[in-house]
Amino acid sequence: MKKKILNPILLAWSCCAILFSCGTSQESSNEKNTEMKASDVHTFAQPEEAVVTHLNWEASVNFDLKKIQAIAKLTIKSSQGAKQLVLDTKELTINSVRNGNNEVLNFVLGETQPHLGAPLTIDITPNTKNVVIAYETSEKAEALQWLEPSQTTDKVYPFLFTQSQAILARSWIPIQDSPGIRFTYNAQVSVPSDLMALMSASNPIEKNEDGVYNFEMKQAIPAYLMALSVGNIEFSSLGARSGVYAEPSVLEKAAAEFEDLEKMISAAEELYGPYRWDRYDIIVLPSSFPFGGMENPRLTFATPTILAGDKSLTSLVAHELAHSWSGNLVTNANWNDFWLNEGFTVYFEYRIMEAVYGRDYSEMLALLSLQDLKAEIEEMKAAGNFKDTSLKLDLTGRNPDDGLTAIAYDKGYFFLRLLEETVGREKWDAFLKDYFTNNSFKTMTTKKFIEILQTQLFDAYQLDMEPAIYEAWIYTPGLPDNCPVPVSDKFENVDNALAAWTANQSKEELQTSYNSDSWTTHEWLRFVRGLPDSLSTEQMANLDEAFGFTNTGNSEIFDVWGILVIANQYEPAYSQLESFLVNTGRRKFLMPLYKEFVKTPEGTEMAKEIYAKARPNYHFVASSSIDALLGM
Repeated sequence: MKKKILNPILLAWSCCAILFSCGTSQESSNEKNTEMKASDVHTFAQPEEAVVTHLNWEASVNFDLKKIQAIAKLTIKSSQGAKQLVLDTKELTINSVRNGNNEVLNFVLGETQPHLGAPLTIDITPNTKNVVIAYETSEKAEALQWLEPSQTTDKVYPFLFTQSQAILARSWIPIQDSPGIRFTYNAQVSVPSDLMALMSASNPIEKNEDGVYNFEMKQAIPAYLMALSVGNIEFSSLGARSGVYAEPSVLEKAAAEFEDLEKMISAAEELYGPYRWDRYDIIVLPSSFPFGGMENPRLTFATPTILAGDKSLTSLVAHELAHSWSGNLVTNANWNDFWLNEGFTVYFEYRIMEAVYGRDYSEMLALLSLQDLKAEIEEMKAAGNFKDTSLKLDLTGRNPDDGLTAIAYDKGYFFLRLLEETVGREKWDAFLKDYFTNNSFKTMTTKKFIEILQTQLFDAYQLDMEPAIYEAWIYTPGLPDNCPVPVSDKFENVDNALAAWTANQSKEELQTSYNSDSWTTHEWLRFVRGLPDSLSTEQMANLDEAFGFTNTGNSEIFDVWGILVIANQYEPAYSQLESFLVNTGRRKFLMPLYKEFVKTPEGTEMAKEIYAKARPNYHFVASSSIDALLGM
C-alpha cells in the first residue's frame, strides 16, 4: 500500500508559504465568536488575553506509526499588553513554534493534569497575528481510533476516525479546546492514495490520485466539532444538499436507510429556520465508533448499529441533524451547561420525527426516554451521584464525560416540553425560532438562557411563570412532580400484548389480536423491557423461539434482550452475546451489558474474558468507562 509520509520538522517551514496563502478565508466569515473571556474549567486557554480565530492545518496521516504529523498555523486576536497564548494539548510532541515571520517563539509545555492534558504556553506580543506549530500526535492520542483492516466492515483497508467531544481535540491538535471558543479552519491532509479523507468541512465525493485533500470550514466552530475520518469510503447522493459516505459493502444499505434525510432537513427548517451549514452529509463508521452519532458540522458521524433495515432507528439521524441548530449553532459555553446542547436537541429531534412520521411515533420515543430517565436517576442515586441529576452541573476537577448521562438529554427534553405545554406550541415555536436566529454562532449559559426565556417569552406575552420552576428543574436533583407524561396508544397495545403473553405465551395471539408482526423497534423495546427480570430457561427459550431475539439484526432490541440473557444465564445466547460485545463499540449498548455482568462474581469473570477480546476494538471513550467498571 502506497503511503505519503511527511516529516514535520523538514517540511514545516517549506510549507509556511502554503499555509499563509490559505489564511484569507477566515476573513470571509462574519459569524465568528470573538468574545474574549474565560469561563471554562476544562481548558487552560486564557482567551481574554489571546484567542484563536482561525486554523490552517496541514497534516500527514501515517497508518504505520499510528500518528498524525502536522503543522497548525493559528491566527489569533490579542488584547493590549498580551504576552502569552495558552493552548490545550494532550500527549502531543511539539517540534517547534514560530510566528508569521518565521521567527522562533519561546514556549513551555506545562505539567500534565488529570483529564486536561498539559498547557502549551507561547510567548507573544500584542502584534503577533500568527503562530505556527510543528508537532505530531502520540500513539495514545485519545481522540484517534486507528483500525486494522480486520477491524473494519470490508476488512481490506485500515481506517481512522476521530472523536473530539468533549475535550479530546487537544490530543490531535494544539488548540483552545473549549466549546466557548470558535474558529474557522482550512486543512490539507495527505493520506495513502487508496484511501479518502473527510472532515467536518467541505468534502470530496470521490478519491483523488495523489491522496491529498483540501478542506474549508467557513462557519466558525468550537474545537470539539473538529473531525477527521480516513478510509476506503464511497459516496451516494441523497438529494441536492445531502448524501451518505460508507465503506463499499455498507453504502447501498445506508443510502436506503437514510432516504428520508431531505424530508428531515425540510421539516427542521420549517420549525426553526434555515439550515446554516450548506450541506448535511452522514458517514457510517466501522462498529468501534463509541456513540450513536456525533454532530460534526456538515458530516455527521454515525454508528452502523442504526442500520436496522426498516428506518426504525433513524431518530438518531434526526437528533444529529437537530444539533445543526442546538449545539452547533447555539453552543453551551462550557460543559457544566451541557444540557443546553442536548436537552434542546432531543426536543428538536422529537419534533422532527413527529413532523415526518406522526405524533404516535414521537410519543413512543418520548415514553422510552422517560423510562430511561427514571432508571438513570435511580441508578445515579444508588451510586451516590444524585447531585449530578441536576441539569446545571459542577464538573470542576472532573472529566466532562461525567456529564454525558440521560439527565442532560432526557430531563432537559422534559423541561422544554413542560415549557411548551405551559405556554402553548405556537408561542413556544416562535420563541425557539427567534432563539436560534438571534444567538447563531454564539455561546449560551444556563443563566443567560433563563434571562432570555423570562424576557422574550414570559414577559413578552405577559405570561405568569413561577420562578420556582427554574430551581426545581435546573438546579435541583431528581425529577419534579410536574414532569409531562407522554401518551401512546401503541404502547398501551404492547402492554396488553405483554400481559397476554405472560398468561399463555401464544405467539399467534400476539399476531392476531395485537398485530405484533407490524410492530416497530420501539414497540418491541417496550415489550422486552416489560418482561420480568427473572425468567426460567424454558421461558427464555419460548421467547427466543417465538420472536428470534438472539438472532435479531436490530442492535437496540438485542441490547435489552442481552440484559435478560445475562441476568437469567441463558446459555444458548452466550455466543451471540460475546460476538455483539466484541463487534460493537457503541458505549450506550456496552455499559448496560457490562453492568449486568458485574452483579455476580461469575458474571464479572465472564465479562473480563470477553472484554480481553473486545477491548482492542473499542474507542478510548468506551474502554475508559469499562476499565473503571471492571477495575482494569
